Amino acid sequence: MNDREGIIAVYMMSSGFDGPIYTGVTAHLLKRIQEHKEGTASKFTCKYKCTSLIWWEPHGLIVDAIRREKRIKKWPRQWKINLIEAHNPHWLDLWDELWAVPPNPDIDLRSWKRRSPGQAGR
Repeated sequence: MNDREGIIAVYMMSSGFDGPIYTGVTAHLLKRIQEHKEGTASKFTCKYKCTSLIWWEPHGLIVDAIRREKRIKKWPRQWKINLIEAHNPHWLDLWDELWAVPPNPDIDLRSWKRRSPGQAGR
């Protein structure tokens, strides 16, 4: 879970606030988001240009992540928006910040929070 190449996560991609929201799950978050950005990951994200990572949630086990993804996919759009805006109120692309996640195995990614603009550290 904690190495940079193998972050197990549920994530959401979008083209903007009014655009569609794609919910996915992966055992390799950085690789999967790169594939979405290159248009090679999903027909849906390619067709609707969902290239911004707007929310993600790390998990320790892929089975837990899959369970969470299935739950979120059943939610109404507004619930997803509420979840996104609780962590990313301006719908910024979190791709660059994802690279700032420490690869240190002693750091629990479940406690990692998005930094506010101008805030140093975690």
